[in-house]
Amino acid sequence: MELNSVENLDLPPERAAGLRRAETLARKINLLLDVIMSESGKPYDYPAIRDGAQKAGYYLSRTRWSLLKSGKEQVVPDEALRAIAAVFDVDPEYLLQEGGKLPERVEAELELIRSLRRAEVRNFAARALGPVDPEALRAIAKILDETE
Repeated sequence: MELNSVENLDLPPERAAGLRRAETLARKINLLLDVIMSESGKPYDYPAIRDGAQKAGYYLSRTRWSLLKSGKEQVVPDEALRAIAAVFDVDPEYLLQEGGKLPERVEAELELIRSLRRAEVRNFAARALGPVDPEALRAIAKILDETE
């Protein structure tokens, strides 16, 4: 079952709910993997996730981790959710909520990424356009900031 496929299927309500939960969990895990860096400053890899989960009291196998990231339907023990949440320093409830507010740490990281990307685009535009008067450069920066 691939992500975002539940709506296209005619399933019993319980099965559809299980698939939606798996898809939601996978989306949240993948967002965290994209945004949050490990203590070493590098993206999390399986050994870092496994070790962090183990510190939180849960052994997370490579197979289960792969299934979680891909959104495969499975029974996920509460201990696993708490351990994964501990690794990323987020509330375990966040992992299962379809909507809701992003954790503060995730929101801060996303804002940093957006700022860095805007700066990259500004620098690229400045290099590509060559000498541009400061007022035109400010107008370009304003347009970039408004397109978030």
